Formats: sequence, structure tokens, C-alpha cells
Amino acid sequence: MKPYCRSRLVSIRRDTREVKVGQIGVGGLNPIRIQSMTTTLTTDIEGTVKQTRALAEAGCEIVRITAPNVKAAKALAQISRCLRKDRVDVPLVADIHFLPSAAMEAVKHVEKVRVNPGNYADKKKFKILEYSDKEYEWELERLHEAFSPLVLRCKELGRSMRIGTNHGSLSDRIMNRFGDSPMGMVESALEFIRIAESHNYHDIILSMKASNPKVMIQAYRLAVAKMDQENMDYPLHLGVTEAGDGEDGRIKSTIGIGSILADGLGDTIRVSLTEDPIYEIPVAQAIAQKTNILWSKQSPKKTIIEEDLDPYSYRRREIIDIRLNAETTISSKSPPRVFLKPGGKTTPSSSIEQLISLKENYFNSDTPIEGWIISIINNCELNDTIEPLKKLQGSNIQIVVELGKELTDNPQNIQNLLEAYRSVTFSVEWENLNAATLGLWTAFCASKDLTLAIGIAAEDLGKNAAAILSVDLTRTILYPSTTENGIHAIGQHRLLASIAESMGIKLPIWIRSNQHTYLETCPGFLNDLLETSLLAGSLLSDGLGDILSVENVETPEKALSLAYNVLQGASARISKTEYVACPSCGRTLFDLQSTTQKIREATNHLKGVKVAVMGCIVNGPGEMADADFGYVGGAPGRVNLYVGKDCIEYHVPEKEAVTKLIELIRGEGKWVDPSPHKTSLLAEK
Repeated sequence: MKPYCRSRLVSIRRDTREVKVGQIGVGGLNPIRIQSMTTTLTTDIEGTVKQTRALAEAGCEIVRITAPNVKAAKALAQISRCLRKDRVDVPLVADIHFLPSAAMEAVKHVEKVRVNPGNYADKKKFKILEYSDKEYEWELERLHEAFSPLVLRCKELGRSMRIGTNHGSLSDRIMNRFGDSPMGMVESALEFIRIAESHNYHDIILSMKASNPKVMIQAYRLAVAKMDQENMDYPLHLGVTEAGDGEDGRIKSTIGIGSILADGLGDTIRVSLTEDPIYEIPVAQAIAQKTNILWSKQSPKKTIIEEDLDPYSYRRREIIDIRLNAETTISSKSPPRVFLKPGGKTTPSSSIEQLISLKENYFNSDTPIEGWIISIINNCELNDTIEPLKKLQGSNIQIVVELGKELTDNPQNIQNLLEAYRSVTFSVEWENLNAATLGLWTAFCASKDLTLAIGIAAEDLGKNAAAILSVDLTRTILYPSTTENGIHAIGQHRLLASIAESMGIKLPIWIRSNQHTYLETCPGFLNDLLETSLLAGSLLSDGLGDILSVENVETPEKALSLAYNVLQGASARISKTEYVACPSCGRTLFDLQSTTQKIREATNHLKGVKVAVMGCIVNGPGEMADADFGYVGGAPGRVNLYVGKDCIEYHVPEKEAVTKLIELIRGEGKWVDPSPHKTSLLAEK
């Protein structure tokens, strides 16, 4: 299969056709467009108009409104009239799932229609059927007959369309032919695009959404590769569906959307949060701004590399095992390790004192501090660090010592530090080394059972292969140094891993998120969150990264929370309960935000349990395919409870549903009582 992007090292935007959504151009030379969706009942004309106006004023450029039935579709006419009367020109999109009749009504009143291939004129009942090739062709003919009227009506009225595949709503036919897979998502959409093209209709935007960022990333990559094979150039709408709320929802959305944008793919985005949709806009805007910075830094020289990586499926990169201390090992079978470097101006000794204070006041075995980074420039700072380090004796926290040039000439310079504390990793920059001193350091670390981290540009690793391969690398970790060759930070890690593989050295890769990757595009902690999610989330989703350090964040507690939340968002390390929660919309059958909080409060101590909270059945059962338990709106005031894909209890009164969910978890043997003594600064954050 052809590469899905022009470069995985430099962000070069994919060429697409322009598709007009009303007066807003998507794709082509247009900027990344920001979208959101109303959460009101569509038949609540006043409420929907008010929320749409607020979204437009916040910077939302396209607003989607659900049309679950013909009545709601007819309401779009009055909603549009009210907005245009108020001179609110934001284009409207009708969100259609099950009813072609609703689509045919809605298309008269809006600028764009979104169709979900898995639900529109298709079925999902989790039935296991075997389709012969002939039977499959019959099914496609049936789809052609059902979908063509909408295509022709869109063409007649000058409306655009989004073919929006959701991982959670693939039809039984697709599931049985392609499985519950990214390829199934892609083929589901392409079937509908081919029908549209048969009518010479091309005003199409494509999306491949999933609640798991890794699945979403793979699906978009496959979609572009398959479209290239068929000479299709449709723009992409990016989003992680059912991302959830708070920090977790922002992280998952940024991992998925940011990873695709960094590869030059994507033309319009929506950050889906289980919150008031107004809060989605600043996050989406900040992601778009960071992407614009990436896209503006294209290097005139393209570096061609062959990566030992399949971008269309996940595989953790294999590395050598390195034992840091009695409790912590770096290996392909171990989760990525978490290091911290405190922000602000601080001396090495005061940094150690800060760690001691944090260690005494904080305990959470699920999210441990596994490494603490300090910088020692000279012998004076080295001597001042000895006594504070002695207070850490008996601890298994790895102290990572960044050594200045003055201390890299001879490893014996730091011998007295080891007498104070043994769990040490020394970090040195390649520019401060030469072939002789590299040999001294690797030999010294091997003899003392220590680890050495080398900051080196990927190009320098290749240029100095002979010298590097001549030393003992069994205790060595690599991380990329900053260079000025135009390769972005994600690309530096990819290139470093690739060159290391070509040299036959399977050394661990350290991802250092120090918030200097891009320009600051939003204030405070949100910028830290986006930076770490963009860099680490993208790499972890490709199976790259064995250590993650979050550096220079306002407080160590926030840095620690962010590190583990990014690891969880990328499915790289599970440290808490995971929630799959849809953003509310007009189909939602209960108050999604308050219900999600109730469920979170009752279950957030269940490490490794995945709970799905869905407002309705559109994507619920499907997106819960990899969830342990599901809470799904079945009717007004009634909830259906699931174990995996299976509905166990139907139409439970909403007042009883959370209690019934706990009973269900208990009955499946996955409930544990929360410890009354366990404290966590993360929970107090």
C-alpha cells in the first residue's frame, strides 16, 4: 500500500479538493475549520438557536444539529430562518443516522448532511452471517437504491455531505466481511462514496471516528491510502468520538486529532467533550493553531527513511531490557515509565528537597513517580546535592542527573554522588562527548549497573554509527536532541528509532515533553496538556516510547497526572478506570454530564475497568465493544445496562440505574471496595 502521507518527519499538507459547506470552504487551500454540535433537543427551536448562536460567537465555523426523525428534520427549517434573521450565517449540518426519510427532509433546510454508513439503510444487530460474493453484491445494490435519492437531492440543491463512519456503528455486513477493524470502517465509507461518484457527485467530506485514538489514527491513515488508490481527493473531518470530559477528553481528542494533523492530513476538526459544547471551541482552536505552526515549518529538503513500522496496525517496538532499580525495568513488555522534571528556577538540591516533600505527602501505587530529573552544571552544584540525596536512600525513585559539559569529561567526577544514592541515570548530550569519553561513560555505567541516557540528533546517530557501535550499549537510553533541519519533534523520535533499528540497536526511546515543541498557543496548563498529548500520544500510538517525562509544568502533581492520563489516553498504561462517554446531543435520553459524574464518583477506583456512558443507542452498543460495562439511554427516563456487547437489563428506571450498574460490576467479579485510607493528590487536583 502506498504511504498515507508525503512525510512522517515534516508536516506537508495533503492536497484535497475544496468542498463548500454553505459559504465556508473545507479542504483545498482553506484553513482548518472548527466544528461543534448542539446538545439541545432539535424541536426546542429557541434553545437550539441560542446555542448555535453562542457557538458561532465563540468561533465555531460549522454547527451540526441532530435530526433523528422527520419531526426534528422539519424543525431545522425554522432554526435556519431564525439564525439567518439574526444574521448568524454559520452553516448548519443535519446529523442523520437511521432514517432516509429524515435525511430527505433535512437536506431542504441545511447546508450539509452527515450520513453514518453503518446506520443509514443498513443493520447492526451483531448477527453472525456469512455472505457469499453474490449476496454481498446484492447488499451493495440495495444500498445503491436506498442511498441514491439523497445523493441526487444533495446534488440538485447544491448541498455537501459528510460520509461519517463510526467504529461503534459498523453494520453486520461490514463486520462479517472485514471485522471490527479500521479497514472495515474505511470500506464502509468507500461503499457510499462509490455510489455518490456513480452519480457524478463529489461534494463529500470523509470522517473515520472511534473512541480509541489508536483505532481512529489507523482508520484515517488507511482511508487516505485507499482513496489514493482510487484517485479520490476528499477532505477529512477529524475527531475522536465519545472522548469523555475534563482532562481525559481533551487528551484523547488531542492524541487522535493532533497525530493525524501532524502528518499533514485533516481539513476540519471537532473536539467532542461531554460538556457544554462551547468548551470544545478553544481546545479545537489551539490544536489548529499548533498545526498551522507545524505546517509552516516545512523543510525544503525531504529526508527519506524506511521505518520498520506498519502505520496501519499497532505493534510495540521491541527493545532490550534495562533494569533501573529493584522495582523498575524498562522493556517491551513493561509499560512506559514516568519521569518528572519540576518547572521554574530551582537548584539541584532544592529540587531533591521538593521530591522528598512530595514523596512524604503523596502516595498512589497506581501512579508512582518513577524518575526525577535534576540538572547539575558544575562541581559546586554536585557537592550541594550530596546531603539531600542521602535522605532518599532506600527509595526506588530513579534520579536522572543531567550533566553539564564540565562534568562529562570523566565519569570519576561524579563518584561521590553514587556514595549518596545508587538509583541514578546519567544524562549527557552528544555534543559534549567524543568517541573516547563515550567509551568511558558506557564502561563506567556497565561496571556500576547504572544507566546512561544520550541526547543525540537522529542524523548524528547515523553519522557516528561506527563509534557508537564500538562501545557497550547494554545500559543505554536514547532521546532526540533538538536540531534545526526542519524535522518536527514527532519526526525526530521516529527518525531516531528508525536509524537505531537500521544499526541493529534496539535501545529504549525516551520521550521528553518539555513544552518547547511548538509556540505557546493557549494559556497555562491547557498548553502543557496539548503539547504532551500531541508529542507523546502520537508516538505511543505508533508503539514508540519507553519512558515519558513531563517537564516544566506548573506543579509536579499536575505533571504526574498529565503523564499518566496521556499514557492511558494512548492505551499505553492503564492506571485508573476508563470512561467512554459521548457528547450530548438532541438524541440523548438523560442528562449526560451529571450522569457521567455520578458514575465516575461511584466507580473511579476500579483500575483497569472500562465503563461506557452513552446517551442513546446510535453508537452505544458498538463503541462499547471493548468496554467492560455500558450505561445506555434506552428510552426517556430508562437505561439499558450492558456487559460488553450484551444488554443484560432493559429499561431500568434512571433513578436506580447507577446502583444497578454497580451490582452488575459486582456480579461480574470486577468490583472492589474503595480503600478509605488511600490518598492521592491527583484526586484532589
